[in-house]
Amino acid sequence: MQKKVFGIGLVLVLISSIQVNAQYAKQDSTYRKYFIGSTLFMLANLIPDNNKPEMVYLNFGYRITRKDVISLELKTWKYGWPIGIPYGKSYEAAGTGFPGYIREHGFSLAYYRFLWKGLFAQVDVMPAWQTFVNDNGRKIDKGFQIFNTYSVGYHIKLFRDRFFVQPSIAITHRPYQSKMPDSFKQVDDKWPRFFFGQPGLHFGVNF
Repeated sequence: MQKKVFGIGLVLVLISSIQVNAQYAKQDSTYRKYFIGSTLFMLANLIPDNNKPEMVYLNFGYRITRKDVISLELKTWKYGWPIGIPYGKSYEAAGTGFPGYIREHGFSLAYYRFLWKGLFAQVDVMPAWQTFVNDNGRKIDKGFQIFNTYSVGYHIKLFRDRFFVQPSIAITHRPYQSKMPDSFKQVDDKWPRFFFGQPGLHFGVNF
């Protein structure tokens, strides 16, 4: 699912980014310090699938300097497979999922550092509150986790810096997970708490 949406979004980015500028070069006399954005992965909500994320994602950002950026991100989504399953035959495969799904609500604090032109590195730390739902649609427990994302991406300015897109690739990590219901824990314990190669495709409006 993620790879499908990433492929569609990347094509849209390549088509729309005919005029690409360096990220806030020194010769820029002014630049917009604030932005609001989201992720094109919300398109996955529209694709028929057995693991629809039902995702809502919104972020608010502030450019401290031309190279340093912070943002507050509000997120909710659900998933029916352990996050640590790597790409391959087990990824979202029958028999490897939870006996139901996990719904999460959280917020994250992110820090971006621009390294060269539009190339950036990002660290994102998210506390998330979980609801465990069984196959019958009944809520059986609640939980909490810390979910971190370590990304490298590229910032592409569009339409005279009114808009931007940020394709990226990341490692995700769960440094903390509260106790899960046993039926979920037995499935989750089979997989690592790291995931390598998580694609990202954010977009936003500067003001």
